[in-house]
Amino acid sequence: MALAIVLVLLVIGSIVFHFASPWWFTPIASNWSAIDSTVAITFWVTGFVFTAVNLFLAYSIVRYRHRRGRGALFEPENKKLELSLFGLTALGIAAMLAPGLLVWAHVIRPPRQALTLEVQGQQWRWAFRFPGRDGVLGTVDTRHISLDNPFGINPDDRHGQDDVLIETPVLHLPEGRPVRMLLRSRDVIHNFAVPQFRVKTDMVPGQVTSVWFTPIRGGTFDVLCEELCGIAHFAMRGRVVVESPEAFQQWLDAQPTFARTQQRPPADPRRGQASYAVCAACHGAQGEGNPAQNAPKLSGQSTEYLRRQLHYFKHGVRGSNPGDAFGKLMLPMAATLADDAAIASVVAYIGTLPDRRAPATVEGDAARGRRLFATCSVCHGADGRGNPAQGSARVAGMSDWYMARQLQNFKSGARGAHADDVYGVQMRSMAAALADDSAIRDVMAYIDSL
Repeated sequence: MALAIVLVLLVIGSIVFHFASPWWFTPIASNWSAIDSTVAITFWVTGFVFTAVNLFLAYSIVRYRHRRGRGALFEPENKKLELSLFGLTALGIAAMLAPGLLVWAHVIRPPRQALTLEVQGQQWRWAFRFPGRDGVLGTVDTRHISLDNPFGINPDDRHGQDDVLIETPVLHLPEGRPVRMLLRSRDVIHNFAVPQFRVKTDMVPGQVTSVWFTPIRGGTFDVLCEELCGIAHFAMRGRVVVESPEAFQQWLDAQPTFARTQQRPPADPRRGQASYAVCAACHGAQGEGNPAQNAPKLSGQSTEYLRRQLHYFKHGVRGSNPGDAFGKLMLPMAATLADDAAIASVVAYIGTLPDRRAPATVEGDAARGRRLFATCSVCHGADGRGNPAQGSARVAGMSDWYMARQLQNFKSGARGAHADDVYGVQMRSMAAALADDSAIRDVMAYIDSL
């Protein structure tokens, strides 16, 4: 009898929790209300079966409970019962599958007037590509992928020259227009998902998958990777901004084309040497760094990382947080670099400076730090030399006191809080894995041993 009561309470509790639960669908922002309908049908069918089976089980426990002098009746076959169960099961399965198949037939047929764009997933960030004025996306091939051509666009394809490249994880879309997304992965399986849009699709290396929807509500929505793609999977996030067609077109016109990215002026180390005179006052004539000036070692650092940080300082993405006192000092210094060409030139000059190992200044437990560094090594490499493909900096042989401070800044939110600091946002999540200052010192001690 007690078991029967428990089963009845389980059914009642499940139904109450289902209707009273605060965890429900996010407000829909696309045309795919049919997706919600199919999920609701599934809930009703499975909910009915769950309720009927458990209540029947409770009834059977009471009705056919053990009684002295009464034996069980063995009935190995009952065609009427079997046919009834078979028919009800088939009906339930058909009720769940048929609506989904009808919706799927619509999902795989995007409208002809849909705006086509490409989404590229990579550990652990998003990038996007729109066709240019010719309305045709250029062909791509993994053989063409490089730091200067991250999408792998064929430079000999005239249709690719005017393709618009969005290398930040912020995508703008026009409200009310169908959008078809071609999904590519550069490394492992990812999954492009915006919960409010209701549709999502895996991104498989070597294949091009697709998904389409029509944004029907303006606003900003999170882009998630809903496929476990590695240790920083949780940090692979982006944003979709749905706005008016006019605002979208204005944003799109301001983005660089492939041809423009390939026409960047070459870096001039000699010009960069003159610009570096300002930097040398703190970072040293050889880029060796100066702890007394709170200036880290620059020589030996990756070109792409230095270029990105100077760009961040110049545009206030980094150094504008009130908690980053020393970062603020870099704002007027970066302002002396007039444009991207000047930044490229000074970085090119830094690349000519001798790479002498920075002295170790942080004491800690290197053995414990080695275990903690296992997470860091996924991006920064087991040897700590960084990985340009993932945008990670070199850490081996660099200023340990500076890196320790940056980890503290990431943990406190003094760095990485700006919406445009894509890599900083990821580092905030990774730095949170270091419980305290002692763990940071241990990691630094291990890095000093590399």
